[in-house]
Amino acid sequence: MAAFMIAAAHKSSGKTVISTGLSFALSAPDCRVQCFKKGPDYIDPMWLSAASGAPCYNLDFNSMERRELVDLFASRSKGAGISLVEANKGLYDGVDLAGSDSNAQMAKLLELPVVLVIDTNGITRGIAPLLLGYQGFDKEVNIAGVILNKVGGARHEAKLIAAVKGYTDIEVLGAVGRNSGLDIGERHLGLTTPGETGALHQTIARFGKIIGAGIDLEKLKNVAGSHSFPEASVKAAPLMEPSVRIGVVRDKAFGFYYADDLEAFGAAGAEIVEIDAINDRHLPQLDGLFIGGGFPEMAAAELAANVDLRARLKNAIQGGLPTYAECGGLMYLCKSLDFENQTYPMVGVIDAEAVMHKRPQGRGYVSFSDNNFHPWGGGKSLANAQTDAHEFHYASLKNIAPDTKYVRQISKGHGIDGARDGIVLHNLVAGFCHLRNTEQNPWVSRFVDFVRSKARR
Repeated sequence: MAAFMIAAAHKSSGKTVISTGLSFALSAPDCRVQCFKKGPDYIDPMWLSAASGAPCYNLDFNSMERRELVDLFASRSKGAGISLVEANKGLYDGVDLAGSDSNAQMAKLLELPVVLVIDTNGITRGIAPLLLGYQGFDKEVNIAGVILNKVGGARHEAKLIAAVKGYTDIEVLGAVGRNSGLDIGERHLGLTTPGETGALHQTIARFGKIIGAGIDLEKLKNVAGSHSFPEASVKAAPLMEPSVRIGVVRDKAFGFYYADDLEAFGAAGAEIVEIDAINDRHLPQLDGLFIGGGFPEMAAAELAANVDLRARLKNAIQGGLPTYAECGGLMYLCKSLDFENQTYPMVGVIDAEAVMHKRPQGRGYVSFSDNNFHPWGGGKSLANAQTDAHEFHYASLKNIAPDTKYVRQISKGHGIDGARDGIVLHNLVAGFCHLRNTEQNPWVSRFVDFVRSKARR
């Protein structure tokens, strides 16, 4: 088994483009590439999944125990030719000053050699003390290779290679020049999603061709094959015979879903039925509904134009359809969405208006406790128990009905109003917090059990 981590000295060094290109370039009929993303991010895994042709899984210290991280990595890596973990931000960055949740700590936990992607814009000989400092900061981290990114030309590349070879023992695995063909657009929530490129397969193939030509893939495989990692200690849960049908709204407006969360629906006995909120006019026969996050503001006109589906969703939820919505899903279920001086009608089941702002209204890790209003995730057994999740939204709600009930009391983060999150009405729970299905918070099985109990009635 071969595996490695792609990390950097700081964010915006080009990790995702390099990782995407490598995932495509390394893929072969006899070599499945399995990708992982450190942290709670949704967009980077979309790129990695599209490039590798397989689901990308998130590894997040905030919501997962150490053993869960090892088990997820080991179980999903089984049978792969090579596994790639993309870091977030810089190698030593994290919330904890001591580094307990850093990328470096993840590399040590999973026994991964680290390949540093260095943005070389404006440096030559200075790359050597940078690399030496990163090596010396934590000698337990195996920095096994470096990829020189955004190189200015042949002369620049030669100087960089000479400095790395002259002062360090780190292997130079290749160099990638500045190239507009490697650009991924950015916006308020980070990188654009793969589906917005308009030519997804051509874009990823171009990344793979450029990056595959600049990096010595055989050297990289040698570096990745220089370790072993623990076996999974817990076997994956067997799939149950489906007993309920749960709709998942998945299109260019809504796409923020964790791969293992969706797999957990099958393990809990639910059949997933995908729904396109832009193009589908009718709701299929459903027992429950899950609307994840995404960018409803970027497709607000198209969502508003689908009057038929909006009306049917409102009727179904008001009629008691068990529904869970996160962030973008919450915004979609409000009466309207204000974005760039335009107001668009939305589903209207929540008596509030969603408004987009120029700055984040909630960003980072959150903690909350559920109260007894929660129809499936809280109640007496979980009251006062803290759940760790995350949020990242530029939206807020205004003109919220005064009799609105909430299921979450926020102890860290913002949620809907700085103190509460999770609007509840009928059989709907909708909030800004993004949940992750873990041992600490097995929300998928609780939701499916709730859906099943309503379906039986």
